[in-house]
Amino acid sequence: MKRKLRQAVIVEGRYDKIKLSRLIDGLILETSGFGIFNDREKVQLIRRLAQKRGIILLTDSDGAGFVIRNHLKGCVDPQYVRNAYIPRVSGKERRKRKASGEGLLGVEGMPDEEILKALDRAGAQWLDGDSAAHAPGGITKTDLYRLGFSGRPDSRHRREALLRQLALPENLSANAMLEVLNALMTREEFLREAEAAERHETRRIQSDNREEARPAGNPLPAGTAEEKL
Repeated sequence: MKRKLRQAVIVEGRYDKIKLSRLIDGLILETSGFGIFNDREKVQLIRRLAQKRGIILLTDSDGAGFVIRNHLKGCVDPQYVRNAYIPRVSGKERRKRKASGEGLLGVEGMPDEEILKALDRAGAQWLDGDSAAHAPGGITKTDLYRLGFSGRPDSRHRREALLRQLALPENLSANAMLEVLNALMTREEFLREAEAAERHETRRIQSDNREEARPAGNPLPAGTAEEKL
């Protein structure tokens, strides 16, 4: 049975995320390897998650993993960061034809018990019983559908408007947005933000419509310089 984790976990790639998602119930973000170096929106999201509930950095034990880890450590206030280290184990993942440059197993190839040990040693805050009931979250896919953030022709536009208002990356899919929102706020807070985003978007559309309806140019008043010429 998966255990619910308060902190968000930052991993390098999607296979690491798939591995970890089988073990924990919580938010897992990928850095896309070195892609995080040029992704300001994702760095800002990680900062917000860190301040809201803390983060755990779980990168590979090779040199590249430490470069990514150190980059993120420099981007986030240290008081919100915990570091989970996997052991240096020689080998390769099954899906790969050959081992990595340093010949070490990454997060995706690590035994389950080693991953959980690494999280425990890092100070993972497991949400069990009463603590889980008071954690952020509770937003469902049904909420997103009912409010038009999924399942409609304009859902992508609606998501972008909400994410823009929340200063979050606007390219999040419905599923990714659901994970991030549940990590950052309660359902009640989400409903308030969604209502505010809807009002703001309605005003924007009305303003655009008025601009389109306005004549391209107004006639000059009588007696202007152009008439006198």
